[in-house]
Amino acid sequence: MIPVYFAPLEDVAGHFFRNLHNRMFPGADRYYAPFISTAGSLTKLKTRELTDISPENNSVKELIPQILTNDAGEFLNVARLLYEKGYREINLNLGCPGKDVVKRKRGSGFLTVPDRLDRFFEELFYGLDSSCLGDLKISVKTRTGYRDLSLSDKLIEIFNRYPISEITVHPRLGKDFYRGKPDMEAFGIFYQGIRHPLVYNGDLRTREDIEDIMKRYPGLSAVMAGRGMIENLSLARECKGGEVASLSEILAFTNELYLIYKNNLNAGIYAVNKLKELWGWIGECPYFSENRRGIKAIFKSKNPVEYESAVRQLGNDLPSY
Repeated sequence: MIPVYFAPLEDVAGHFFRNLHNRMFPGADRYYAPFISTAGSLTKLKTRELTDISPENNSVKELIPQILTNDAGEFLNVARLLYEKGYREINLNLGCPGKDVVKRKRGSGFLTVPDRLDRFFEELFYGLDSSCLGDLKISVKTRTGYRDLSLSDKLIEIFNRYPISEITVHPRLGKDFYRGKPDMEAFGIFYQGIRHPLVYNGDLRTREDIEDIMKRYPGLSAVMAGRGMIENLSLARECKGGEVASLSEILAFTNELYLIYKNNLNAGIYAVNKLKELWGWIGECPYFSENRRGIKAIFKSKNPVEYESAVRQLGNDLPSY
């Protein structure tokens, strides 16, 4: 079966989530950490970022850090810190559609200035070769463009010019955020043009979705799932021949993750808000299709007492719990 990667979901897939998911639903070949955003002459990571990517806090099979920047010098500064921690691959974020990110020509906004992106890669790979980071792999996660596909050929030409280790393509435009369906015609352009190992990312929710992508694009090196891996927590496990997640497993996962957040961060409201965000995806699982009232009660909860009560009631109302 093709390798399955867990996407770098900002504010969702931190080390607590990754470690628990890997333990309860093993199968993902690698996890990508939420992006580290550089700022000026950055010489150290924020405490939150450092905690999240520190090897001692991660028990997953393989973790790839991701950097969000449009400055090669800043990238190299952070890369040195990550290299010292043992990382030998770093991913460049060219996909984030956030308005503030795009306005600063980062993430998918960087795709609107291809000449500047070209210079970035030139400076980056020159900097790697002239430093002690020569064996560091640079991979890329990108959209197919920001406003339209008019720059696709130019972007493919730039990507092919440099020794990028792997490129993940999410076939939506930056301006589309996550609306609509992936543009498979646009992905086909990158599939035919990119000469590096290519990964597909976008709306993969079931094993059948992944099998269909593999049949359509047999030359892929891997697939990546993000939101689909939360809606279907056992997706990677299923792709390795494992069982579909049971209802009891899903509830055990959410309960344990809630307690981890609550106990380790000593912040009940924070734990509630984190789990409510996850329930926005997990609640789409077919197990909960007949109990939308229970899911809504979770969303309405404002504190640990209300949240815990809503979850208990949800479990009581589900016949196979």
